[in-house]
Amino acid sequence: MTTECTQRSFRFSHPSRREVVARFDGGSITSDGGGLLLGEVERRTGILQQFAGCFTDHRDGGQIEHTVRELVSQRIYGLALGYEDLNDHDELRRDPLLATLVGKVDPLGRDRLRSRDQGAALAGKSTLNRLELTRPETAAESRYKKIVVDGHAVDRMLVDIFLQAHRRAPEQIVLDLDATDDPLHGHQEGRFFHGYYGGYCYLPLYIFCGEHLLCARLRRSDIDASAGALEEVQRIVAQIRARWPQARIVLRADSGFAREAIMAWCEASDVDYVFGLAKNARLNRILGRELHQVKLECDRTGRPARVFKDFSYRTRKTWSRRRRVVGKAEHLPDKSNPRFVVTSLSPKEWSRRALYEDLYCARGDMENRIKEQQLYLFADRTSAATMRANQIRLYFSSVAYLLMHALRRLGLKGTALARAQCHTIRLKLLKIGAQIRVTVRKVWVSLAGSSPYAGLFAEVWANLQAVPLRA
Repeated sequence: MTTECTQRSFRFSHPSRREVVARFDGGSITSDGGGLLLGEVERRTGILQQFAGCFTDHRDGGQIEHTVRELVSQRIYGLALGYEDLNDHDELRRDPLLATLVGKVDPLGRDRLRSRDQGAALAGKSTLNRLELTRPETAAESRYKKIVVDGHAVDRMLVDIFLQAHRRAPEQIVLDLDATDDPLHGHQEGRFFHGYYGGYCYLPLYIFCGEHLLCARLRRSDIDASAGALEEVQRIVAQIRARWPQARIVLRADSGFAREAIMAWCEASDVDYVFGLAKNARLNRILGRELHQVKLECDRTGRPARVFKDFSYRTRKTWSRRRRVVGKAEHLPDKSNPRFVVTSLSPKEWSRRALYEDLYCARGDMENRIKEQQLYLFADRTSAATMRANQIRLYFSSVAYLLMHALRRLGLKGTALARAQCHTIRLKLLKIGAQIRVTVRKVWVSLAGSSPYAGLFAEVWANLQAVPLRA
């Protein structure tokens, strides 16, 4: 963030004879010099450009200083760099590096129309909040807040970014579904107390394919975990198959999604699935011999023991047919731990142990992706009054994740941070102090010479230069 110049001095003690004096007189200095790499990612992926295309701008073009693309870019670069709140932008609007990333011709803001805005090239919070608070029915004749987002277009864009990331169609893709809690701390629309999570929250639905985010849908929490999941899956599968008609698709989720409607649709639509299955007395009885076997083994060795059983199963009321179920009979030193999964995959393709341990358990990585977005890209900052505004905030966080993931996928490939999470990438690669000097023809960014990750920065830059610019 840019410092404010002042002549006040701050004196600090030091064990040597030298006196330590600090002053805010460094000129245009930013703490986000590594953000230049995010700009390179955008020029090669067009993620922010595509997201901006999901908004309709009803403003008078002759009266605006910040285009929709600039507003969207400013907000998302801010999230990626760790600035979670709109209030932060009342200071960030003076940062010439962020203005350079956004694409401002005048990054110092010297040519702003109003004298009170001069020196601040970017938009403040009151302008940026129009992206979230504009009503869907807003038209050109409306007086305020004239920038409208098309949620359906954003949903399609999330899948488009995933498709664009592949040069050729993969033979098989696995779609992971999960729901999580988004705690609320006010009286937002859709507020509901969730007994399992022990508080008022939303229950957003996420769909990932590996590290690629395909869906982030905000929902009330007074619903089943699978509510709306089938509609989202149908939409995503149709969009994928329009591009990759031969790709095999497998759904993977915990027991909250093992519902007849989803499984029956998969079976009728040539989509495979592997879902967790909640244990019950019938399932435990079927696994009884194996549970006794592993208990004896655990008692004998003092170590956890497990075996797997493959069988056909049908519920008494809810399922329309018998389905393959794999049971894990496991005994730990202190308790029995049976688990079950239901699947459309055949035993010839996936043995019972491999199905559970290698395929189903791999879904746990999705929880890291959700945590990454909620904790480090601020997907849980849903403090607006309406669910629509909070969904738009979730969209912004999701696109910030796409940008950071693209940096990881394209720039950090083959480096020590190839598998690092967003906060590690931000701390080590983006938070670099730099001095900014703007001349007629160039913006000079003098990065801190003492940065411990200068070598990594150079490696990432070289990786990004090898990626073609987006047309």
